Amino acid sequence: LAPSLPLQEDFVYHWKAITHYYIETSDDKAPVTDTNIPSHLEQMLDILVQEENERESGETGPCMEYLLHHKILETLYTLGKADCPPGMKQQVLVFYTKLLGRIRQPLLPHINVHRPVQKLIRLCGEVLATPTENEEIQFLCIVCAKLKQDPYLVNFFLENKLKSLTSKGATNVISEDILKGEDSLSADTGQSHQPEDLHGATGVEPAESEEEPPHQMDDLSTSLDDLSITSLPEAPVVRPNQDYNLVNSLLNLTRSPDGRIAVKACEGLMLLVSLPEPAAAKCLTESTCLCELLTDRLASLYKALPQSVDPLDIETVEAINWGLDSYSHKEDASAFPGKRALISFLSWFDYCDQLIKEAQKTAAVALAKAVHERFFIGVMEPQLMQTSEMGILTSTALLHRIVRQVTSDVLLQEMVVFILGEQREPETLAEISRHPLRHRLIEHCDHISDEISIMTLRMFEHLLQKPNEHILYNLVLRNLEERNYTEYKPLCPEDKDVVENGLIAGAVDLEEDPLFTDIPPDNILSNQEWLNSSPPATPDHPRNDGKTEVHKIVNSFLCLVPDEAKSSYHVEGTGYDTYLRDAHRQFRDYCAICLRWEWPGSPKALEKCNLEAAFFEGHFLKVLFDRMGRILDQPYDVNLQVTSVLSRLSLFPHPHTHEYLLDPYVNLAPGCRSLFSVIVRVVGDLMVRIQRIQDFTPKLLLVRKRLLGLEPEGPIIDHITLLEGVIVLEEFCKELAAIAFVKYHTSSTP
Repeated sequence: LAPSLPLQEDFVYHWKAITHYYIETSDDKAPVTDTNIPSHLEQMLDILVQEENERESGETGPCMEYLLHHKILETLYTLGKADCPPGMKQQVLVFYTKLLGRIRQPLLPHINVHRPVQKLIRLCGEVLATPTENEEIQFLCIVCAKLKQDPYLVNFFLENKLKSLTSKGATNVISEDILKGEDSLSADTGQSHQPEDLHGATGVEPAESEEEPPHQMDDLSTSLDDLSITSLPEAPVVRPNQDYNLVNSLLNLTRSPDGRIAVKACEGLMLLVSLPEPAAAKCLTESTCLCELLTDRLASLYKALPQSVDPLDIETVEAINWGLDSYSHKEDASAFPGKRALISFLSWFDYCDQLIKEAQKTAAVALAKAVHERFFIGVMEPQLMQTSEMGILTSTALLHRIVRQVTSDVLLQEMVVFILGEQREPETLAEISRHPLRHRLIEHCDHISDEISIMTLRMFEHLLQKPNEHILYNLVLRNLEERNYTEYKPLCPEDKDVVENGLIAGAVDLEEDPLFTDIPPDNILSNQEWLNSSPPATPDHPRNDGKTEVHKIVNSFLCLVPDEAKSSYHVEGTGYDTYLRDAHRQFRDYCAICLRWEWPGSPKALEKCNLEAAFFEGHFLKVLFDRMGRILDQPYDVNLQVTSVLSRLSLFPHPHTHEYLLDPYVNLAPGCRSLFSVIVRVVGDLMVRIQRIQDFTPKLLLVRKRLLGLEPEGPIIDHITLLEGVIVLEEFCKELAAIAFVKYHTSSTP
């Protein structure tokens, strides 16, 4: 033992030097930096580190035994709380932080460490912008880091709360001593949280740890009484269950005016919510203000935004990262009114999103539900449901932005339910407005204001790219489940004469639409080919040669727009191959998203479908088809957005959306329309209108070149909306052909 004694003597010498200061000094107003206390504390730390380095790992040396046995941390806490001499709180925080950070053996399981640590945690974040904020956050973060290493220890920091003592006739002011008693209740009654084996492992028996320090400390406790430290009153705690002061102190510090401290506090909370201990997660969401604080701040930052922000600014404000919310308006060349407020809101939303992503499962669900109820429904919904066009536009643009930004599955799920509701049964026209927000947003896709229509369509387009099965199911699939858009007619001999009359049983009447009148003969598909190419694809009717079939589907889309209405072959680089490349990439992305949803590989067998049920394509497709039907009379930007959403839908690898949106040969039931039949009607209308426009083809070509930037803007061309509509229509048909081709080849190659 001889070599280790000098270390212990040294250690005790430094500690006594500190205690003697309190016994002997009369001037307790001099700042602590004028005394030798900081240097003695530093020496004590160095000795503890040296002792640990010289011993076997995990073995407690005599100096550490002394620190634990004589409750040195308790005494330091009391001195720090009184901040005597001034600045002592800072020194104590630094000592605790370095002790926990530099000592490798687990200290927190010791009652004489975790109890004073718990009390010191309560002192943190009490007052904002104090001189000790920096030390407070360092201390709290080291505690969080220790808990991350050994999550079980978090149980020591869930303190049993006081039952309301006032009801038992106690006085209102509970002194520190009672709180100490309450603390020892939480820590000592049968050591409720502390596992038995920890006492053995740490070499500190619970009984031993409760002993009074030897007599040499008595004079110190007397002089501490003179400082009247123990009589500081603390308000009674009346909340039930447990306290999680570590979370409460960090929450207070997230409001610090110093951005770095607020970010460190957010990081500490991120560590705590991710701890896998169920008790901690329960306490976090039930006994702390975490949920309220996160959502209240989200709400107040949202409300601080200007009533109208340019949607383009909301769209283009740079990628937001919660930890880097440093923004100076002066330096920003692209500043706009409300940019500071917008960045603050988006970065706090990003923080909530990341927090929920990292959080333990039950905590994540509780946090996301709080955001749903207190922010989405409480704050955003009234904004989205208003009638002012400016307000609708701004709130939809903000919804679009956070739909794009959300990455946590749990928060995404809550957002999807908020926007679309939970319904999964087929829609009926009568019940179209069961979920008022969904109804309103879908109606906004066909709003009198083009800006609102485009913004809402873009929001839906981004929603459809999110990895959540309910989105497509709620908007589209639930209405296609029974395939009751088809009329099941097996080919029988009587049908042959119908074919000779140029009709396809149950399909769109091709004779009525001047569809194939002016296509060069080599492009024409005879009616016989059209008919034979597509027997219903049920397991009982395997399709014979899929290759020719896809060739026919592709052709039928490419030939939809008659030659005199086509303009792309006059312009370089506007061919069909660019669409093939895009479709290939996008389809691969969609397949990756949809893999988890275990969709069937082939459509539900018609025999098992309820074909008698009335078919309604659903509110969403109804609005999209209505808009598609007006493509020749709508602004170019609206058309681009409508076709963009429809091509997204047709990319999904579900056999029913594929059949309904991409198969021109479906026998449609009477009164039903499909994407192909809607386009056929548009082309019919176009053929009639072309006749009335002089110099149709040169005008069309000029408009295409202007749109591509190949021709300077010049005098206004009449019928510009129609001409631009024709160009979008031609491009959309090429895009659908490419998607059909890519989907066929991807599914047929193993």
